[in-house]
Amino acid sequence: MGTRKNAILTGSIPKQLLLFFLPIWFGTLFQQLYNTVDTWVVGRFVGTQALAAVGCTGAFVQLMVGLFTGLCSGAGILLSQSYGAADADAVDRQVHTGLVLAAASGLVLTALGLAVSRPALVLMRTRPEILDMAVEYLNIYFLGMVPQMLYNMGTSALRAVGDSRRPLYFLIIASFANIALDLVFVAGLGMGVAGAAWATILSQVLSAGLTLRCMAGSDGMPWHLAAGKLRMDGAVLRGICRIGLPAAAQGSLYSVSNIIIQSSINGFDTAAVAAWSVYGKIDFLFWMTMFSMSTAVTTFAGQNFGARQYDRVRRGAAVCLGLTAGMTAGIIAVLYPAAGALVGFFSTDAEVIRLGVETMHFLVPCYSTYFVLEMLSGVLRGCGDVKVPTLFTVFGVCVLRVVWLLAVVPLHPTLRMVQASYPITWLLTSALFAVYYLHGGWLKRRIAAQEAA
Repeated sequence: MGTRKNAILTGSIPKQLLLFFLPIWFGTLFQQLYNTVDTWVVGRFVGTQALAAVGCTGAFVQLMVGLFTGLCSGAGILLSQSYGAADADAVDRQVHTGLVLAAASGLVLTALGLAVSRPALVLMRTRPEILDMAVEYLNIYFLGMVPQMLYNMGTSALRAVGDSRRPLYFLIIASFANIALDLVFVAGLGMGVAGAAWATILSQVLSAGLTLRCMAGSDGMPWHLAAGKLRMDGAVLRGICRIGLPAAAQGSLYSVSNIIIQSSINGFDTAAVAAWSVYGKIDFLFWMTMFSMSTAVTTFAGQNFGARQYDRVRRGAAVCLGLTAGMTAGIIAVLYPAAGALVGFFSTDAEVIRLGVETMHFLVPCYSTYFVLEMLSGVLRGCGDVKVPTLFTVFGVCVLRVVWLLAVVPLHPTLRMVQASYPITWLLTSALFAVYYLHGGWLKRRIAAQEAA
């Protein structure tokens, strides 16, 4: 089965978490450059309306893609547990089933995205002056779903067995390709938002190709990728769905709440929509840190749970919380004073800059209310406990946020009231996760299920 798992099972916990976290963090940084470069080039070379058009599509894309990326995470968790338990046959079947599922998911997403993009944007109250540009961007973007899903599944597999470095290298290459293509298509050829979308698709094809080539090479990997073994294994598919569907439902409902937020933002003027879009590109520093550390602790917990090292799972969770608290404080200290310069990098519109800075000064300090939720959720997912955490997130982040937006915001229709939905829901859900993790008896139930399997 290789040696990568040994360090995660036996090495220094802080060192192993950071060694796994850093390549994912840098990889996510370069992945985010896809959309960030799109935003910068469009904002600088096309204008505020185009900037708003690209930015307002984000919540809808997250909703569409979230269901299937949740399944990828389910496959990754199964893989990490099987790898920790040294079950080579299970790992091989899980990888091949996951790739077939990814390709099928990509085809479904493309068809669905092309069919519903315009009605969905209209339902989101997208402003008429940017609607056609937003639809054009989405119709091209959704053509790239198959390579995007194959890349997501491939990197989930690599990370599940402890390889977080090669996905980083692939993303660096693809990101630089994306930057070059953006400049050629948008700044050079004047293709507008369509050029930004094509640049992203071609970059995703490149990253997917590199990932699949790496997996097929099987250099040190616990599988032997072969076309003849690419089929759906019923037992594996059921396992992926058992873990992945709750995560997928959680992600999709999270996106629904973000769509409602975007709809609320769309009710203000174009400058507000553009400012919100810019903020979304800046706060990726926080979100990619949370995602990367959550992925690291999910793999750590999954492999150690598979190896029945339960005390090490708990110690890993405690170390992860401490590391993430320090990272969150550092991000707040960097982003808050730099708000003006960061927003001004994306737009020269004075009103967009003013609204963007106000947004950052309100929301950036609120990051401190979120990290507990994400880290404990990662530990629980890694051990296969997905149902109760999903319910917590659905209620605390999704349902409560929707209630706030539909019941409270109309009474005080300001940008600040829309934005307040974030810290309120983060704080409540973090508290629910903390109580459940400390007193919920979840680990005993998971051990019992593991021994009965």
